[in-house]
Amino acid sequence: MIRARQIEKRYGGFQAVWPMDIDVRAGEVFGFLGLNGAGKTTTLRMLGGVLPPTSGDIWIDGVSLKDNPVEARRRMGFIPDRPYLYDKLTGREFLRFVGELYGMARATLDDRVEAQLSIQGLDGFSDALVEAYSHGMKQRLVLAGTLLHEPRALIVDEPMVGLDPRGARQLKETFRTLAGEGRTVFLSTHTLQVAAEVCDRIAIIHQGRIAILGTVAEVTQGAGELEEAFLRITEVA
Repeated sequence: MIRARQIEKRYGGFQAVWPMDIDVRAGEVFGFLGLNGAGKTTTLRMLGGVLPPTSGDIWIDGVSLKDNPVEARRRMGFIPDRPYLYDKLTGREFLRFVGELYGMARATLDDRVEAQLSIQGLDGFSDALVEAYSHGMKQRLVLAGTLLHEPRALIVDEPMVGLDPRGARQLKETFRTLAGEGRTVFLSTHTLQVAAEVCDRIAIIHQGRIAILGTVAEVTQGAGELEEAFLRITEVA
């Protein structure tokens, strides 16, 4: 579903991400872990089509991001670490705006807007201005907008920041539900417990390179807990 071959990112003489290959299957929640400055966000922005790689190729659901960027982006949803919202729109207006950017037909869009407002528990606040939403509500609104066009792959950067336990649990359940529908979730997070609970496989990136990739059991072999494995790998990799 998400395939990258030898993608890298250089800024002048600084190598932010070294050439790497990534393969994430349909129906999989894939965790991407690393210290601050390791290259996580840069990698996610390349996969999401926000930042062009210096070299290498990316395919989303079999479509080349380089050769057919519009179609590739139609097949994905991307949530950055700091998503932007229009505070002076209502929740419903914001979702309609997002759907129109994707060129969705009005009848389909209206149905999906109402469905997502309900799924995310925002139907009681749909006509309130976004500026009145709590942090968790804004996170759910962003997710609703990202799922409107029913993307095959969802790429998410640090979705748990600022969420209370109930919001975090709901988000984890959403990721597993999407995977159960045959979609793919590519998740960057600092919360190791979340990665251990929700991810089918994880990769740990260190100094711009993937240091290890596998199931949680494979990554933690000999270390016991994911935290211990993470600290060991990022110290010596």
